[in-house]
Amino acid sequence: MNSKFVISSDSTCDLYSGYVKEHDIRIVPLTYTMEKNGALSEALDAFEDYSQYKDFYKQLREGGFSRTSMLNYDHHFLHFQKLAEEGAECILHFSLSSGLSTTAQAAKDAAADVMEEYPSCKIYAIDSYAATIGQGALVKEAVRLRSAGKSAEEAYHEIKSMPFYIQYVIIADDLYYLKKGGRVSAFAAAAGTALKIKPVLSFTNEGKLTVVDKVRGMKKAFAYALEKMKRFPPVEENRMIWIVHTDAEKEAAELADMVEQAWGYRPDVTIMGPVIGSHVGPGSVSMIWKSKEERQD
Repeated sequence: MNSKFVISSDSTCDLYSGYVKEHDIRIVPLTYTMEKNGALSEALDAFEDYSQYKDFYKQLREGGFSRTSMLNYDHHFLHFQKLAEEGAECILHFSLSSGLSTTAQAAKDAAADVMEEYPSCKIYAIDSYAATIGQGALVKEAVRLRSAGKSAEEAYHEIKSMPFYIQYVIIADDLYYLKKGGRVSAFAAAAGTALKIKPVLSFTNEGKLTVVDKVRGMKKAFAYALEKMKRFPPVEENRMIWIVHTDAEKEAAELADMVEQAWGYRPDVTIMGPVIGSHVGPGSVSMIWKSKEERQD
């Protein structure tokens, strides 16, 4: 365990297992249930290999449907209690957006009770107001600050406002999965799919997903992303531009090429985990970057 402070997150931060192990990040995993051909199978959001991500999206493409469940109070309490018993004195924990789930509140409640039981352990619970790589970006920033010698309290005060300076362009392949999750109406989903419409979403400052535009085709969606980057330029210091896809490697690489050509900086490209991927569906490409301006979606 890191002697400075422990970095912790639920698994919706979508960081690869190698990175998690290298930086000793403590993950509390969510679960998902795949329904396929009438059979149900439950699994942890804890993939170790890239092929597992590919297989998950293959199952969705073949007609499987994945349901997810939130992390409740008990999961968080046991997670924090274990860390306290291992001797953790300070924990910085990151949660899935309170605008999407009650997970963030469950984490705060459990943290308060564990601190009461273990007075020598201080837990800072941070609401990411985001998900997937937006949440992962906060975890990575905590790793950077810890490596720079910052305390948990210093890192907490530097990171807690960072969610509002992360810009999002979330491009779903179609509206089917968003309709299933109640994000768009059935009418909009049917019309959009027929017209090859790509919904473009972002996070509000309350951490809720919102449809900000609908464009015809992925190329126009990428043009929208680059235009938004011009309006809200990425910061130069500790530059962070990150692309995540749901088994759309070719399209993600195409966007990365466009960003590199425009900004002289190649974004990181990763694949999305199964929990958030269940709600976005296969074929999506999304991008985040940190800007000087607050997000206005």
